[in-house]
Amino acid sequence: MTEKKKLGVVLFQLGGPDSPDAVEPFLYNLFCDPDIIDFFGAWFARRPLARYIARNRASVVREHYNAIGGQSPIRLLTERQARALEAALSPHCDAKCFIAMRYWNPLSAETAAQVNAWNAPDLVLLPMYPQYSFATTSSSLKEWKRVFHPNGNAPRTHTVEAFFDHPLYVQSIAEKIALSLTHFDDPDRAHIVFSAHGLPLSLIERGDPYARQVADTVKLVMQCGAWKNAHTLCFQSKVGRRKWLSPSLTDTVEKLARAGEKNLLVVPIAFVTEHIETLHEINIDAREQAHQLGVEQFEMMPAVGDSPTFISALVDVVLRSLSNNS
Repeated sequence: MTEKKKLGVVLFQLGGPDSPDAVEPFLYNLFCDPDIIDFFGAWFARRPLARYIARNRASVVREHYNAIGGQSPIRLLTERQARALEAALSPHCDAKCFIAMRYWNPLSAETAAQVNAWNAPDLVLLPMYPQYSFATTSSSLKEWKRVFHPNGNAPRTHTVEAFFDHPLYVQSIAEKIALSLTHFDDPDRAHIVFSAHGLPLSLIERGDPYARQVADTVKLVMQCGAWKNAHTLCFQSKVGRRKWLSPSLTDTVEKLARAGEKNLLVVPIAFVTEHIETLHEINIDAREQAHQLGVEQFEMMPAVGDSPTFISALVDVVLRSLSNNS
């Protein structure tokens, strides 16, 4: 019997605090990232500024996490994706999937040591951000390059930079939308609000393809589902005073409610697991806002998570990447 080829796969995510005490250091790590805080002289001011922002935002952010159970679910949910991906890859190779979080445990340096111990000849770097951005994909991959030092022979490394238009990824979202629409008495009258994490316009002006790729995903999903519903794309989670992608989720909910829309389905289009952004910002804050403005039914589509279709998409992405050295 031929022995299966050994493979390592690293799933990258942003991470989230695993306890109330972790909120402030998590925020500090986030705002220390040069791909998040970047301006003339930032190399000098970044750490003090990150400490100041983290200290000032921690109490409010901690309250938000307390409202969803006291911690981020992202590690548990990404672990589920990793184990499902391992099982789905098993007919093809002896795969072991690792998780590397950008701003909280397990951090990339810890994961790098585990990858070294696995010592596979091939390694796939799989950022769990379907749409490429300097602030997510690029940041995670740069951190990995900084901390990963192979023992002995370096593995052949294959990098997945985006999968925003992969047919199975698109289908996985369409399936979740279709199920969510069944919660409405008249599914055809629900306005579908696609909400993606925002970005400063300064990144877009530097050539970040994120906004375009998000829009492409929305277009493909609507084509896949063949729905006649009205739909809107908006952005959320703005931090600071700089100009960000617009319209915002808050402004969109208000505009639609003022226009008389009574049924809203919010689709977290750029999130593959639940985060504070989905569980609090959408499912608590936006829901409350919508109801106060007269919206009668507000639903949030669950993230694709470890749905069989999404895991199939990841399997195909991984196997295709093996033919591309990077």
